Amino acid sequence: MQIETLILRNLMLNEDYTRTVIPHLKTIYFEDPHRSVFNEIVGFVNKFNKLPSADALTIELKNNPKITSDSLALIPELSKQDTEQTQEWLVEKTEKWCQDRAIYLAIMDSINIIEGKHETLDKNALPSVLSEALGVNFDMRVGHDYVDDSDGRYDFYHRQEEHLPFDLEKFNTITKGGLVKKSLNVALAGTGVGKSLFMCHVAAGALTQMKNVLYITMEMAEERIAERIDANLMNVPIDQLENLSKDMFDKKMHKLTDKGVGKLIVKEYPTGAASSIHFRALLKELQIKRDFTPDLICIDYLNICASSRMKSMGGAINSYIMVKAIAEELRGLAVEYNLPIVTATQTTRSGFASSDVGLEDTSESFGLPATADLMFALISTEELEAMNQIMVKQLKNRYNDPTGGNKKFVLGIDRAKMRLYDVEDTAQTLNVRDEPVKVAPRYDTIGEGFTIE
Repeated sequence: MQIETLILRNLMLNEDYTRTVIPHLKTIYFEDPHRSVFNEIVGFVNKFNKLPSADALTIELKNNPKITSDSLALIPELSKQDTEQTQEWLVEKTEKWCQDRAIYLAIMDSINIIEGKHETLDKNALPSVLSEALGVNFDMRVGHDYVDDSDGRYDFYHRQEEHLPFDLEKFNTITKGGLVKKSLNVALAGTGVGKSLFMCHVAAGALTQMKNVLYITMEMAEERIAERIDANLMNVPIDQLENLSKDMFDKKMHKLTDKGVGKLIVKEYPTGAASSIHFRALLKELQIKRDFTPDLICIDYLNICASSRMKSMGGAINSYIMVKAIAEELRGLAVEYNLPIVTATQTTRSGFASSDVGLEDTSESFGLPATADLMFALISTEELEAMNQIMVKQLKNRYNDPTGGNKKFVLGIDRAKMRLYDVEDTAQTLNVRDEPVKVAPRYDTIGEGFTIE
């Protein structure tokens, strides 16, 4: 007996089986005459919420002028009561058949795409076509039962969640050990304060832990981002990198690789031209072409991304909706690929000149902090700058209670080497103040995040 016939028979006779597999079955998996019968069964179940009898199915098929005699000839075979199969076996075989059919159809589509015969897709769609087919599976989970699943819930409370640690003690404290997977983490700062510096430092720290990092930039060239990470990892002021001889540069690179570092890919997109769709395509392309799977994604920065769901259309979509949509899409990307995403956003004009930045100082959209898992402000004043320090203020924290301590703290900053570092505890009490202090705006003429001395 064909597996298609077995599937259709149980769709008619086995309600438990039907409820389990029908969400995962697709018309394209079947070929005629089975396809026509499948469509009639699904249509009947959706309309009447019951399985069709053989007589009812026959009448429905006869009323459809497009149905052939081959489809009607299947009905006697489908209505036979044969030896009852176990539910687990039936579902397993159906899932395997769906996977095989999905891969076969994806290969056929790929051939048509390569030959230029596909009506809608081009070669850029090949990675997504194949990966979607490879991802077919039956998810049997139907939710968390509060009483029956209490043991699993207890295990969840005591399971050690995997973190990507910072090399900064205070950040590890407020996040209970570092960045967690499936999270969106946002730095809020004004122009020139150090958003890109922070992300480059986090990327460099992950690399030293043998983690792979994808750095997406829409503000600076790929080489400029790599230059900042060179300054951090090589311990060389950024304005001195160009003075290194080729031999000295190679020695420093060999020293890094001998110690062991992860892989870094920096990808540049035009400002406002790339969305989560482009990032997904990039991830799939990197997996196929370079066997590269990131452990961390840095996106520089959120406000100049595009939305995959909404278009600005000359201002028809307001900034609140647009930025909130971008944040939701990036967090969805983090969940889909099971990794943390670090990005940044600008302060408002009033927040730029304040030493006590709050959530209300988020530019363009308050929907962004509503979506983020961790959000913190980077604050610079003339006093802090003179001491080579920068203040961090927690704004939102799903990892930990932001009011339980370390609401504000300071870090050392070495702008020349694109680095942050921990400072003595005494510096925390000297520099972290509760009262807001207005300061004059500062602008870097060389570029955001560093100055040349």
